[in-house]
Amino acid sequence: MSTTTTTADIIRASFKAWETNDRVAIEALIADDFTFTSPNDGDDHLNRAEYFEKCWVNSGQIEKIDILNLVDNGDEAFARYVATLEDGNRFNNAEFFTLRDGKIRSVDVYFGRTL
Repeated sequence: MSTTTTTADIIRASFKAWETNDRVAIEALIADDFTFTSPNDGDDHLNRAEYFEKCWVNSGQIEKIDILNLVDNGDEAFARYVATLEDGNRFNNAEFFTLRDGKIRSVDVYFGRTL
């Protein structure tokens, strides 16, 4: 990543990778020791390989992600968004990101409601 790339830029790029189902792009954005946590059973600190196996498989269902709020503070950021699925269903979530050396180190997702 360029030294002029901000935390917010990296987060926006990660959401764009989900929208476009671009695994190469998301792999470049997340750290080797990345962890992912969600309220789902078994999603407590998934490692990078587990994230791709369990979560990324759903990226093909995402049509669009509209970021409602994105607040960053150095190497941390909080984003709230609405995702539209290919079938037209929508949901909102919030995610807390930590970064290190220009890469996403961890994501904690908080599920919202179906719209």
